[in-house]
Amino acid sequence: MKNKNEFEFKYVAPTATERKEIESIRNSYSAKAPASSTKLERLRKLDSIVKNVPVAFSLATGVFGLLLFGLGLAMVLEWNLLAWGIVVACIGCVPMFLAYPIHIKIFKSLKEKHSEEILKLSDELLGEENGK
Repeated sequence: MKNKNEFEFKYVAPTATERKEIESIRNSYSAKAPASSTKLERLRKLDSIVKNVPVAFSLATGVFGLLLFGLGLAMVLEWNLLAWGIVVACIGCVPMFLAYPIHIKIFKSLKEKHSEEILKLSDELLGEENGK
């Protein structure tokens, strides 16, 4: 039987993958991260903005149109409001049809807006100064 005044301590060191994860979490909260990782993070963030913002806007537009279209169908099938249901369903078709052109327009404008900085950051990270 152990004495009540004794203390037992067991230490387990983190594995290499756990250490990398811990360091990445720590770096995200530190005031000053390493320069190379901030450039890479900035590049990832810009790429994410260019790709994900148009998808979000086009999905929101398409879902809004789909909900209006569904409301129009419900008006026709459940509430027997034929004329108003057709009008609402047709109005709902407009945003659904515009979702893809909205995606393309926003994607092109964001790509044009951020392309210079993305190319500059990628060149710096690859060690190329002239872009060739």
